[in-house]
Amino acid sequence: MKSSLARTGPGYGRGEAPRIRLMVVDDSMVARAVLTRMLEADGGFEIAAVAGTAEDAIDALAQVRVDIILLDLEMPGAGGLKSIPKILEAAHGAQVMIVSSLAEEGAEETVAALALGAADTIPKPGTGRFNGRFSEVLMAKLRALGRVENQHPAPPRSVASIPTRVMPLRAEAVGTLRLVAIGASTGGIHALSTFFDALPSKIGVPILVTQHLPAPFMSVFARQLSNASGREAIVAEDGLRLLPDRIVIAPGDAHLTVDISGGRLIARLTRNRVSSGCLPSVDPMLTSAATLLGSEALGIVLTGMGRDGLEGAMALIAAGGSVIVQDEATSAVWGMPRAVADAGLACAVLPPAKIARRVAARAGAD
Repeated sequence: MKSSLARTGPGYGRGEAPRIRLMVVDDSMVARAVLTRMLEADGGFEIAAVAGTAEDAIDALAQVRVDIILLDLEMPGAGGLKSIPKILEAAHGAQVMIVSSLAEEGAEETVAALALGAADTIPKPGTGRFNGRFSEVLMAKLRALGRVENQHPAPPRSVASIPTRVMPLRAEAVGTLRLVAIGASTGGIHALSTFFDALPSKIGVPILVTQHLPAPFMSVFARQLSNASGREAIVAEDGLRLLPDRIVIAPGDAHLTVDISGGRLIARLTRNRVSSGCLPSVDPMLTSAATLLGSEALGIVLTGMGRDGLEGAMALIAAGGSVIVQDEATSAVWGMPRAVADAGLACAVLPPAKIARRVAARAGAD
């Protein structure tokens, strides 16, 4: 049943912090009503529009500006998953948060949605279970995604509207490259897809990836990353040999680090606590690369919340290595990259495709 509503209020009053403007897209009238009541009960959110299909959502986005779109995947018509690119195109910089019963741990649809550009996902609970833990987690995710937009309530976030930042950049290390280590979190799967799409098929060095995801997602993530990149991508096992052009991914329940055995680079898995609280964490990966390879290692920090990767970047720079970070305009959340950039540790701040070209040039593969 067709259902859409756009509300055109400003979302904030004089002297008040702007509320995060949301669109709820779900074919269930009950789910729309429950989510609307739950979110509007919190003074930090405003439901600016609702829709019952992806097609209705795209139509509504022509009339109303929002910060975040809560999107179900199972709907009549084209459905939520296939419609993500069109929704993002119509959304004028808004983020997409998947709220769906399909977003279970390990679900193919979850990783596919993230690869298509969704910023984050959360499983939709059964009727009567929207309060409690679900409500707390959802609101925390929405606040993190909406933070950037609400620093500048109008116009909506775009490349043109993000203020230019002047930050010091370091010279990139020169000479032999033996390892590329990439860290990412929220929005990272889409950024990784863009990065690998622009990277030459042969750069001649192993590639490590630490992406914040639960363990059950990892085999699906590896398979999709392999398809997107056109190269082998596997979940790390302790002692696994690191081969040129093979992507090795941190499992969801361990840190991925690099070691050497018999003169060959291998993967090591550790589970020690780290200051970021993340498991897996980008910091141990970059720190181990610094200790073992120094200037021959290149770190990359992509979109994500928090500061994971900062300590590892410090260690890598101190050992003579280099770090490139994703720019604000293309990041779902400019937290992890910003922490590294603001600390003066980055040699470049670029979109994923341009990062890939820098990597290729360093590896002599462009």
